[in-house]
Amino acid sequence: METENIFTVKNLTKDFGTNKVLKGIDLTVNVGEVVSIVGASGSGKSTFLRCLNLLEEPTGGTILYRGENILDKNFDLSKYRAKIGMVFQQFNLFNNMNVLKNCMIGQQKVLGRSKEEAKNKALYYLEKVGMKDYINAKPRQLSGGQKQRVAIARALSMDSEVILFDEPTSALDPEMVGEVLMVMKNLAESGMTMLVVTHEMQFAKDVSSRVIFMDGGVVAEDSTPEIIFNNPKNLRTKEFLRRVLNEDI
Repeated sequence: METENIFTVKNLTKDFGTNKVLKGIDLTVNVGEVVSIVGASGSGKSTFLRCLNLLEEPTGGTILYRGENILDKNFDLSKYRAKIGMVFQQFNLFNNMNVLKNCMIGQQKVLGRSKEEAKNKALYYLEKVGMKDYINAKPRQLSGGQKQRVAIARALSMDSEVILFDEPTSALDPEMVGEVLMVMKNLAESGMTMLVVTHEMQFAKDVSSRVIFMDGGVVAEDSTPEIIFNNPKNLRTKEFLRRVLNEDI
């Protein structure tokens, strides 16, 4: 079966003043892949993700989405952003709205859906993530894990083709991490294309189709979980994994 390419990133750079955070990222992502991005803090992982949906404007390079350059001035950005879901560390829910409204508002404002259609879609995905019983709750009434599951349902309600996860479990208490990872695992199994910046090595190992190790603003290694975790080629990858896993590679 021919693989369908969804992202092609070429020589992507991002500078913040004199600080060069991304130093030439080359990467392709195919439809249905789950790509985990690992690396030490400050290696550029979150910045890379934020460049993909243009929350940060790249300094140079190209990002092709289904063959079209999203940095082209004639590219329809609002249409593109509607296709790219983003799940943040800090949930980014609207505190003045209940769970259901949080999952409806983007559909109505961005996609122009009717209230009824937006509600049905939101309910469908809230059930998928186990949050249908909480539709009238405000974010302050929810645990961190519940908020993150609502944030995932919100991204899915937009009919996203890709979901970018920026360390989705790092703000959670340890006992809540599992529930969010389980939702993400189910999503991966359903064929959703996902790019996940994560510190959860077990998730990267078990769920990813590919693992990317970033170091100093570049992709230092890009391979299958088996190779990255059992037989990494790059010395920096070995050192990183030895440090986070506390075991010899």
